[in-house]
Amino acid sequence: MRLQSLLALAATSALLLPLGAHAGKLPGGYLEACVANAQQVNKAMTTDQATKHCDCAGKAIEKNFSDDEIADLDSKDGIDARTMQRAETLVKRVCPPETQKK
Repeated sequence: MRLQSLLALAATSALLLPLGAHAGKLPGGYLEACVANAQQVNKAMTTDQATKHCDCAGKAIEKNFSDDEIADLDSKDGIDARTMQRAETLVKRVCPPETQKK
């Protein structure tokens, strides 16, 4: 998978996740929305691969971000760039997409 696709997938995952410094909680419907977006970004990704990636990303975000940070990532009125970068870096490091592991 190209780096651009990986970054888009990480950004998509991060945008849909609520983040908190002391273990936040993801919004309802996160997994379904993440899987759908992951497959839009990477057409080669199966539903099973997208589900595993999104589940991993969700757990990592919940563990490392606060509720306020997670809410910021899910915001419709702008996202803090540093919070987004932290989320992208974390998801990329902890949860590489299955299609990349060949």
